[in-house]
Amino acid sequence: MIHSTAIIDPKAELASDVEVGPYAVIGPDVKIGSGTRIGSHVVIQGHTTIGRNNHFYHFSSIGEAPQDKKYQGEPTALEIGDNNTLREYCTLNRGTAQDVGVTRLGNDNWLMAYVHIAHDCQIGSHTIFANMTTLGGHVDVGDYAILGGGTLVHQFCKMGAHIIVGGGAILRQDVPPFVMAEGSDKVQPHGLNAEGLKRRGFTPETLLQLKRAYNTLYRSGLTLQEAKVALAEQRAECPEVGIILDFLETSTRGIIR
Repeated sequence: MIHSTAIIDPKAELASDVEVGPYAVIGPDVKIGSGTRIGSHVVIQGHTTIGRNNHFYHFSSIGEAPQDKKYQGEPTALEIGDNNTLREYCTLNRGTAQDVGVTRLGNDNWLMAYVHIAHDCQIGSHTIFANMTTLGGHVDVGDYAILGGGTLVHQFCKMGAHIIVGGGAILRQDVPPFVMAEGSDKVQPHGLNAEGLKRRGFTPETLLQLKRAYNTLYRSGLTLQEAKVALAEQRAECPEVGIILDFLETSTRGIIR
């Protein structure tokens, strides 16, 4: 299961069936769960915990120090869940002492080649990041989010659950849940991600209420504060509207609008 050219620190903890390819390097504070496969030339360092049945393709760098000039060697961490696929040249950095100190990737995520997840990012589950997607530090991404190829996300931005963002987007503000968005210099909302929600089992009645909520937020002419009041009333008829409202209350960079 472990290639003869791999370098694994004796203190690293690997489940008995972990596969490690040629020239991989695994540091002393790494823990890797059952069924995980490590490709050739992958480097895993730092306080990094990896769950079950993950697949790391060749040349990825996992758990290295954050690219933050304030970092002074504090014992921060990276946590990766189960059933994730990380294609070639992905880079995931540990957290920083200025935030929670942990970068997290949930379960069942699909990261294509050259994806970068910077320090202190919190990624949910079932996401898809297409090639060369880059997240600055402290970015939050909700479950089932899809980011198109070459998407660039400014630090401290929040991406809501079930969003889809077109390739080449430069995101400087937050994207509320369930929204489709695209654009390079200025990202704009382009409707509800109805097709994605249908595939995930949302009922026609819920979709109708979410479309109403989208129109309230983006097409009613209301100010953001007025839209929040209207959404609070709609939440009584559709709990999923509350997901949007809760997101708006925690947004710190403002939303695309």
